[in-house]
Amino acid sequence: MARPTGSNRGRLLLIMLIVSSLLLITLDLRGVPVISGVRNGVGSALNPVERFGNWVVTPIKNLGSDLFHLGRTRSTINKLKDENARLRAQLLQQKNTQGQSAQLKAALDLAGQAKWNVVNAKVLAQGAAISFTNTVTIDQGSRAGIKSNMTVVNGEGLVGVVKSVYPNSAVVLLASDPSFKIGVRVARTQSIGILSGQGSNQGVLELLDNTSTLKAKDVLLARGSANNTPFVPGVPVGFVTKVPNSTSYVAQVADVTFYANLNALGIVSVVISAPDADPRNALVPKAPVPTPIPTVTVYANPSESPSPSNSPSTTVTNKKKSGG
Repeated sequence: MARPTGSNRGRLLLIMLIVSSLLLITLDLRGVPVISGVRNGVGSALNPVERFGNWVVTPIKNLGSDLFHLGRTRSTINKLKDENARLRAQLLQQKNTQGQSAQLKAALDLAGQAKWNVVNAKVLAQGAAISFTNTVTIDQGSRAGIKSNMTVVNGEGLVGVVKSVYPNSAVVLLASDPSFKIGVRVARTQSIGILSGQGSNQGVLELLDNTSTLKAKDVLLARGSANNTPFVPGVPVGFVTKVPNSTSYVAQVADVTFYANLNALGIVSVVISAPDADPRNALVPKAPVPTPIPTVTVYANPSESPSPSNSPSTTVTNKKKSGG
């Protein structure tokens, strides 16, 4: 008798599985209890495997969920950071705009008071340029009528002088530069002297008249130059902060602080033309009005009413009774 080959065995096994499946389906449809028992048994046998699978898979699933949410959290944080940076930039821009508007108004007020014809310009850069130490670059040049050796001011007073001019920009030498010098007049005594820059926002004054005495807070004004070049007269320059008491100086000297904050320039004005008449002390900055200190009035409590025995009315009444 011939033995079944491998292919015949496979066919036989497939037929047996099909028949068994049909038999089990038939028994299950007829409600034979053996099928539910087999199902429960298989479920019980596979339950440990399922628990083990959950024990292995659940941490991995949770890790994946955490990583997903972490990615979303990081994305949200990055968006908030970008939004915060954008709002900060807007706030800074708003503050800059407000500051420049205030500087422009102050510059126009001073120019209007002095009757100067000016060109207003925005400061593009501040720092060393060409061979000058303390300079700023402005966004107006020869096309706006600006020329070298023109006076530059802002709303507080003298800023410097134009040194180099280009079609759409110009370089301004600041009054604080060590090479800067200007003839000034003391508003209080009309004494004249030479003011030199000392860096930062400071200068040093050397009086040409030793008969006059300098005092702290003395106001210095520009003397002016021939044809108003490079300086127009009457520009507020600065004020005396300290007068050294030393005999080593041939001429009287004093430390000076410029009115204009040369370290924070936003808007400046270039004086194109000025009246021939010297305004003298007309442009002296007004002294700041001190803030009044509130006073508190303390009222004393009224003394107690005098006793009836000491009251004048009682005394008069008693006299009347004794007289009767």
